[in-house]
Amino acid sequence: MATKEKGAAKGGAKGGAGTKGGGKAGAAKGGAGAKGGSKADKKAGQPRQAIDFTKRDHAGAGLPVAGPRLKTHYEQTVRAKLAEQFGFTNPHQIPTLSKIVINCGVGEAVKQPKLLDVVVEELALISGQKPVRRKAKKSVANFGLREGQEIGASVTMRGARMWEFLDRFVTVACPRIRDFRGLGTKSFDGRGNYTLGIKEQMIFPEINYDMVEQIHGMDITFVTTAEKDAHAFALLHQLGMPFRGDEKPVTPKVAQPSAAA
Repeated sequence: MATKEKGAAKGGAKGGAGTKGGGKAGAAKGGAGAKGGSKADKKAGQPRQAIDFTKRDHAGAGLPVAGPRLKTHYEQTVRAKLAEQFGFTNPHQIPTLSKIVINCGVGEAVKQPKLLDVVVEELALISGQKPVRRKAKKSVANFGLREGQEIGASVTMRGARMWEFLDRFVTVACPRIRDFRGLGTKSFDGRGNYTLGIKEQMIFPEINYDMVEQIHGMDITFVTTAEKDAHAFALLHQLGMPFRGDEKPVTPKVAQPSAAA
């Protein structure tokens, strides 16, 4: 009897091991099948499409695009004041802003060409359009300069970008100049154009302080249609340029359109 019980126990153990082995094998096969099915579903699915955020509705949808704030101030207020001040009888005699040119020379670009790439990117952020790389017109042996080398960048703004830049420059950038006491009044060229120099590009809010590799300056030229410096000075002064000696600079004020309109 003892021998029969031992044989039965051994047989039961073998049967249990067989069921365990079969269960593991079945589970492994089932898991492989599930993985294969998920991969097949991914391959059969369509690729994800990019979402175009520009086509979403916003608060200003359907409304006309507002013109530059400073241009509206010029048309509503400045033109009448200039005509009264100088006695212009023809409306075409009233001076206006023609263009703004930003020029930045990078002499170190002769030895380090990558510096010019950084300057071009910063000018693009400040002006809102792509600058033009300027090349040397002739070779200078003392400076190690060759004809055709890129040594600077410039950008010319007209239209809405010009008015928007002037607005940001007067209201935001000038107050951020270190030890600012006003812009000089002796920088007119005799033909109604005004040029000033900026020592640091950090005054513009578009420039991130942590991303600046090197501080550099730039020249900004305001080209007007005025034939005399006095007319150009009056125009820029009425547009809000804080010239030296002004106790209370002119602050452009534009009437906001009503909600019903």
